[in-house]
Amino acid sequence: MIKLYTFPPSTNSRKVRIALIEKGLEFERVNVDLTKREQKSSDYLKLHPFGQIPALDDEGFILYDSTVINEYLEDEYPYPPLMPKDSEGRARARLMEDFRDSHFNPYFVHLIQEIRKPEGERDTQRIENAKGEITKGFDRIEMELEGREYLANSFSLADIAFMPNIDLLDRFGITVDAKYQNTGAWIDRLKGRPSFAASAT
Repeated sequence: MIKLYTFPPSTNSRKVRIALIEKGLEFERVNVDLTKREQKSSDYLKLHPFGQIPALDDEGFILYDSTVINEYLEDEYPYPPLMPKDSEGRARARLMEDFRDSHFNPYFVHLIQEIRKPEGERDTQRIENAKGEITKGFDRIEMELEGREYLANSFSLADIAFMPNIDLLDRFGITVDAKYQNTGAWIDRLKGRPSFAASAT
């Protein structure tokens, strides 16, 4: 059976959980508590040399990095497909996943780091900057969704990448302005998928 080394609050861990659930794959969750620095234990470093999560063990084949894991799952377990069939669509999905990984998710990480601190020790400027950068990201998402229900036309790994972040918007008090009509409708579609709720833990 597939083993996923995960930490429930981690957005990248949830990204892989969603893909596994969408694929209908059975998997064992192995929780790695980041608050106790279990990801830096000698046993875990044998799985992930950088001491990060998630990591995946598929019958002895071990890999890490959420994007690499999800691409592997798509290759190894192609049905149901989570990438477009055409090369342009696949490239679009990868571009949007890279945008999420490199320019959208990092600001959620900033917020999580600050929220964990006692209220008096939080860097309010860093919090406001993160919220502002997340809001800017909606401009790109809105544009990419023009004329599309999903980022690469059909539901794909690109949309899955954003789902954990979408679940955090309310928690961090980030509203999606009504002017982002495409984005608002897309968020509703993603929240309606069974994997959205099923991946929460």
